[in-house]
Amino acid sequence: MTSQPIIIPRAEHPISRASISPNALKVLYRLHNAGFRACLVGGGVRDLLLGHEPKDFDVATDAHPEAIHKLFRNCRLIGRRFRLAHVQFGGEIIEVATFRAAQGEAEEAARSTGIQFNANGRLLRDNVYGTIEEDARRRDFTVNALYYDITNFTVLDYTGGMADLKTGLLRLIGEPEQRCREDPVRMLRAVRFAAKLGFRLHPDTEAPLLTLGRLLEEIPPARLFDEVLKLFLGGYGVETFELLRHYRLFGHLFPATERCLSRQQQHFPKTLLVRALANTDGRLAEGKSVTPAFLFGALLWEPLQDRSKQLLTAGLDEADAMQTAADEVLSAQLKHITLPRRFSLPMQEIWSLQSRLTITTGKRPLRLLAHPRFRAAYDFLLLRAEADPELASLAQWWTHFMEMDEAARKQVLEPAAKPKPRRRRSRRPRQQSSTEAG
Repeated sequence: MTSQPIIIPRAEHPISRASISPNALKVLYRLHNAGFRACLVGGGVRDLLLGHEPKDFDVATDAHPEAIHKLFRNCRLIGRRFRLAHVQFGGEIIEVATFRAAQGEAEEAARSTGIQFNANGRLLRDNVYGTIEEDARRRDFTVNALYYDITNFTVLDYTGGMADLKTGLLRLIGEPEQRCREDPVRMLRAVRFAAKLGFRLHPDTEAPLLTLGRLLEEIPPARLFDEVLKLFLGGYGVETFELLRHYRLFGHLFPATERCLSRQQQHFPKTLLVRALANTDGRLAEGKSVTPAFLFGALLWEPLQDRSKQLLTAGLDEADAMQTAADEVLSAQLKHITLPRRFSLPMQEIWSLQSRLTITTGKRPLRLLAHPRFRAAYDFLLLRAEADPELASLAQWWTHFMEMDEAARKQVLEPAAKPKPRRRRSRRPRQQSSTEAG
């Protein structure tokens, strides 16, 4: 690394302003016209260089948050650990961060104004601003530390990111163990980027992932919820899941699920969870909607089944066992990852509807079709049937039932009418005639 960047001129890279969000360009030019230095940075630059369409655009500048706030009426300041400016244009948010200062040894940095660490080296507060060179060294991976300079359309590389981008290498900037201790979520980001980009991890970057997973338990559950959504709802859920288990990180996020999977290792490829993740990836690839309620329902299904069986053995009836197990499994999981009620309640409904789907007679199937969670519960049943052949006939029945019109459904559900027994007419006794009587 050097304070002098490698400068990649416009003719030697594929980034064009036509590929950049017009709102990001507005932010860049307004900062520039106000006398500040501003560059596009991070995943947006990385994806543009790889020929991908970025999901969002981030800006780095030497303007302090308060100055950014004055320039943009549609701006709000967020964050305690590090102050950020969010400039909102309708549904799009352009995140603007001030260049951060270089960080020395942890002990020295802890004494400096604005930087705080906990006992394990995790960074708690970091509102110390610096230069673009220092900011580059503070970023996580070399491929995320590339800057697109709006003034001359060059790409600035302070950390060797272009070389790593060309060779498909994911490398942490700085000393890897220290960087992972500063923010353990970087281990999850390493897995996510490796899965998304198809990159390999540098051996030095890989090493802490195998030894520091326990530090994830110090991260606030609400933050881990956001990270889990990024991990599994990015279109690469299956690959991400496999890498998380490979580096022994999954168990720190979903300990009960990990225990179940460890016991079922020999049947691992057939589990509902892998199929659910593959289904989610497919829906995202087709531009269809997905919901965290369905995802978490699959992630916690095995622990739910295990606990429910234990409660059945203890003497509870099926309905009570399922409800009690759901409450216990969710309560235990919330200690690790927050699941907002707007997702946890639908998840529990999807679970409870699984037993109701087994009833295929009477009026209940028709009532179930009108339930707001029916479609999600039906999709969940289909996934269960793929993993458990014994459910195939039930899933097929519901598929056929949904394809029928209303009259056909009623006919299927109504029992066949029994033929009425023929009523024998009683013969009236013949009256004797007067002749016969005499």
